[in-house]
Amino acid sequence: MDSLKSWVSEHKLTSVGAMWASAVGVSLIHSRRRWPYKTSLRLIHARMHAQALTLAVLSGAAMMHFFEKNKTGEEAENAPQTNQL
Repeated sequence: MDSLKSWVSEHKLTSVGAMWASAVGVSLIHSRRRWPYKTSLRLIHARMHAQALTLAVLSGAAMMHFFEKNKTGEEAENAPQTNQL
């Protein structure tokens, strides 16, 4: 789990793009099985679902970045300071 977390931390945009592409694919497959709509309408729905998921993932990435930044700031404050003359 830590290796996945570190990879996502280093490749935020790649992970968001991968989530978007997978959301479009899953939504297209799901809509094909459930509703007999035209292909253009299925693509519109898939794009809307992918946009919603992308916003959720971007929000999560922003929170992750915020907490990582705060964590490193706290570690720097708690580190022992040396007096240099």
